[in-house]
Amino acid sequence: MISICLIFFMLFLFFSLTFFSLSIYFMSIDLSVILELEMMSLNSNSIFMCILIDWMSLLFMSFVLFISSMVIYYSEEYMMGDINMNRFIMLVSMFVLSMMLLIISPNLISILLGWDGLGLVSYCLVIYYQNVKSFNAGMLTALSNRIGDVALLMSIAWMLNYGSWNYIFYLDCMKNDFYMQLISFLVVLAALTKSAQIPFSSWLPAAMAAPTPVSSLVHSSTLVTAGVYLLIRFHSSLGDKLLMFLLFISGMTMFMAGLGANFEFDLKKIIALSTLSQLGLMMSILSLGDSMLAFFHLLTHALFKALLFMCAGCMIHNLNNCQDIRYMGSLINFLPLTCSMFVISNMALCGLPFLAGFYSKDLILEYSSMSYMNMYMYIIFYVSTGLTVSYTFRLLYYTIFGEFNFYSNFSLNDNGIIMLKGMSGLIFMVIFGGSILNWLMFPVPYFINLPIILKLMTLCVIILGMWLGFELSKFALNYQLNSFNWLKISLFSSSMWNMVYISTSGVIPIILKSGIFYQKFLDQGWSEFLGGQNLYNKLSYYSSLSRIFSENSLKIYLSMLMIWLTYLLLMLF
Repeated sequence: MISICLIFFMLFLFFSLTFFSLSIYFMSIDLSVILELEMMSLNSNSIFMCILIDWMSLLFMSFVLFISSMVIYYSEEYMMGDINMNRFIMLVSMFVLSMMLLIISPNLISILLGWDGLGLVSYCLVIYYQNVKSFNAGMLTALSNRIGDVALLMSIAWMLNYGSWNYIFYLDCMKNDFYMQLISFLVVLAALTKSAQIPFSSWLPAAMAAPTPVSSLVHSSTLVTAGVYLLIRFHSSLGDKLLMFLLFISGMTMFMAGLGANFEFDLKKIIALSTLSQLGLMMSILSLGDSMLAFFHLLTHALFKALLFMCAGCMIHNLNNCQDIRYMGSLINFLPLTCSMFVISNMALCGLPFLAGFYSKDLILEYSSMSYMNMYMYIIFYVSTGLTVSYTFRLLYYTIFGEFNFYSNFSLNDNGIIMLKGMSGLIFMVIFGGSILNWLMFPVPYFINLPIILKLMTLCVIILGMWLGFELSKFALNYQLNSFNWLKISLFSSSMWNMVYISTSGVIPIILKSGIFYQKFLDQGWSEFLGGQNLYNKLSYYSSLSRIFSENSLKIYLSMLMIWLTYLLLMLF
């Protein structure tokens, strides 16, 4: 009997290859197709179900389906023995289909369906392992994303001014209109929450409570990339001030995540902070005016980040669900294939020539060197790149090259054939995907004209980051573990500049205290006396009065007749 994993794996892989072929065809003849189906008509407003099919949506869908097919195949072994295996696969499939709906929607209402679908299904997946930590993480994820959902609902309300929700028709012609500027701001706010930029960053590491295959899917091509993809679509309507604001926010996120990952010891959280840093990079280059370059990095990042999480999941699986990197070390001796793929995907993340990440990352940094950008943002770009290499090599030092620190009675091996096959499906694209996409998306190459110092700047930053990562690891291990100042710096950075505490323990006491105040002074105080209780007393009084009338109807009727006759006689005389 064929399992549900294999069915979805084959289905998604087939559609992925189909969409990729169609994308090349649409790209070659520069074709875009919009399909409209009228769902409902209300006065002058018609609600259409719209589908936008162009090379960008087809290419992104092919990547999402390819990665999700590999993740589902990988899940067959990773989730083996789980009693709710079919439910898990169905949730993952719903997650992917919500992303599909979001990608092909040029209409804000159909985008909201995919957007909310991602939010709701991600909550179900984060709380999949039902414990207190998962429930807290799921609630933080859901409530952080609700802010963006509300912003999207408000933008739908403002789009009523144009008589249609097909935003794609109004982006260029209404660019300077106040309503479109307001809608663009709301869309940027929605994208900031979904892509976990400052100040909504704390939910992204918390979402690591989900099973590792889900993390692989979320951090590569679905949930967190939805915000970046929406901004790529809305890019032509974003004003200069809004782009400058977005540049500052994304630059700070990129720097904060890179710094935090250098002090983190949880394997999955390090990779999650790495995703946050790369999302900041995508948003930054989008803010500088090149949405195609942001989309290019979005696709290449999806490939190596999915593989990175799958390798991490394989390690965690072998180490009896241990995620602390301080317990690892010398894993290359026990898991050679997994560690080889882990190193390759990490090198792609660092932008090592000529892997997938190099083509997009190097181009982004050289493009930023050619842009009219202030020194602050220029330094942030290069320092964040150096921090990326630093935490990557720190991670490799702890997991692969360092001393083995796990239990004495261990059993580590690379016998997970299905997991290895799932990872092997991605490794080819991690190595060659960047060059393939580069040739496809940019038929005319970028002309980068820089002096030799700026050309070598990226390489120098990478080498400096390698050195810093190794030195930081040895320094932390050998000298400063008990230092109070080192502990304060470590706690401040790994808590994402206290954003975790502000989002949870900083906000919750205020809400709880206001709830107690409301209950004490309003619900059981004057509100009760003047509201519900007073209303009850008045209704009781009037109902008892009406009951007297209804019970003595004949007597009252005769009395009223006598009063009326008396009044009539008085009026006559």
